This record gives sequence, structure tokens and C-alpha cells, in this order.
Amino acid sequence: MNARLTKGKGAGDLYRCVCRLMSTHENPFGIKGEKRTKDDLQRERMSRGLPKKLPIPGVKYVVVVASGKGGVGKSTTAVNLALGLAANNPKSQVGLLDADIHGPSIPCMMNLQGQPELNKQNLMKPLMNFGIKCMSMGFLVDDKQAIVWRGPMVMSAVQKLLRQVTWGPLDYLVVDMPPGTGDTQLSLSQNIPISGALIVSTPQDIALLDARRGAEMFHKVDVPVLGLVQNMSVYICPKCGHAEHIFGQDGASTIASDMGLDILGDVPLHICIREGSDQGQPVVVSKPQSSQALVYKQIAAQVTEKLSTMAPIDQSSPQNKDKT
Repeated sequence: MNARLTKGKGAGDLYRCVCRLMSTHENPFGIKGEKRTKDDLQRERMSRGLPKKLPIPGVKYVVVVASGKGGVGKSTTAVNLALGLAANNPKSQVGLLDADIHGPSIPCMMNLQGQPELNKQNLMKPLMNFGIKCMSMGFLVDDKQAIVWRGPMVMSAVQKLLRQVTWGPLDYLVVDMPPGTGDTQLSLSQNIPISGALIVSTPQDIALLDARRGAEMFHKVDVPVLGLVQNMSVYICPKCGHAEHIFGQDGASTIASDMGLDILGDVPLHICIREGSDQGQPVVVSKPQSSQALVYKQIAAQVTEKLSTMAPIDQSSPQNKDKT
């Protein structure tokens, strides 16, 4: 490079340009510098000024259930996953957090209503049903009231549901995420340690495209993706038993193979799953021996197996103290 760096604005601009070029993978000037990939640069930018990740007191593992888009059965999966974790190991303590501020559905699915009580430390006590500790914005506002909030208010509400609730002691906290890859997902990933994410999708191509985006988002924020759940994989006629792949067949297999992910389960499209959710009687508790309930329990068993290889998030939780 023949240009001379002289004092002044032009020299400063040129110097900054050279520094930027040196920080990228391609270095047209041949100046020796550290080569970093685009992913490295993006992680560095995302980490600047972020708060330190603090565990939720008394919670060993946090599992988020997410999807790239709405309407794929994410909340139903989250509810039955939590119940499956509890059913597979009756000694385990499980919690369920509804992080979908604008469209909370956990109160209906878990057949819960009313406002949470406060303890002496002014912390909210989760409502409980079927042995699962639950918290949702739906407990704090009228079910007919629209929550018209901007991003900062939503983030503040999520923080309160995480930090101002007496969650512990818990073995597992299942978080029902809102659809998409927006502020809530990013805020949770950057503020609390997450043990793993479950991506829910239907087999149709348009849903799988969004599922891929959801999985990629968690990769970028260093959250392990435990696997995919293919929901509504096949319709089984309750009268004749005929099976029909309404949304396509094995659509998640290609994406799972491309991304190196496991398919944790294929959940059929069956009326008993829908009716149980609407009536506040999820299929895992209303029909625990049905084939539909067994699918959710098998998914929960695989999640437990994957988490068993990871260190608990809160090493000071009461459960860990009891084992030492």
C-alpha cells in the first residue's frame, strides 16, 4: 500500500478502514492480522454490553420449547413435555413458564386461574396443577384483555416472571416461548443459562423453513438444540384408524439431517390431544396410557437423557446439596 498516513481526517478514515479489513476473513492488503469468520464477528457484536447470565435460584435445568412460527402446537408440546418429565420420574419437580406475553395459553391448558400469592419476600408463588408449578402473564391480567405492549415492556414482564417468582427447587423448568425469533427469545438467551432448546414444527415445507431459522438462532446464541419435534405428523381417523399425512410425510428428516439434529418424536394429529388441551386436561394426564401420551413421554425421556450429560445450571440448588 503506497498511500502515506498523514495527520488529519483522511488519515484517520483510512486507518479505520484498514482496521476493519484486518478484522475480516479476507485481507486484500496482505497485512498480518487475526482471521475471524462471520460467525465469530457476529458473536462478538452480540456479546458486547450484555448482562452476565445469572441462573434462576434452585433450578437445575431450563428447557425452552420454541418454533419459528405460530400454530404448530408449540404450547401443547410444552405442556405435555412438562407432564411427561414429571410422569417419567415422579420424584422430579417440574415447572412451566409461559413466556408468550401477548398470547398466554398455559392457564387454559393447565386448567388454572386466579392471581398468584406473594410470600414474605414479595415474590410470587407459582400456581400448581397436576404437580407442575406454573406461571403466566395470563394469571396477572384479565383473559379478555389484550396486552398491547412494546418490546421493552414485554422484556420487563419476562424478567419478572423469571426473577420475581419462587421457582425453586426445580429439576426442570420448561419455558413455552412465543413464536418467531424476536426480542423475547434473544433476551432469555442472553440473561439466563439455558440447558437446551426444543424446536417444534409441522411437516409442511413453510413451517420447516421457519423451524430451521429458529434452530439457527439458538446456535448463534450458543444454546444447545436438543432436537426437533415433528407435530401433527399424521392424521389417524378415530373411527376406522386410517392414517393420512395431511401436512406431508417426514418433512423434518431432511432439516434434521442437514443440521445434525435428532428428531425426538412424531406427534400425530389426533382429536384427543386437541380436546384435552382445550378442556384443561392434557393428554398425558387424561389418557396416560394412550399412544399419543406415550409419544410425549418418549420425547421427555430423550430430553432427560440429553440433559443428564450436562452440568446443572444452579450448582447451589437444594437438590445438589442433598446429593453431596
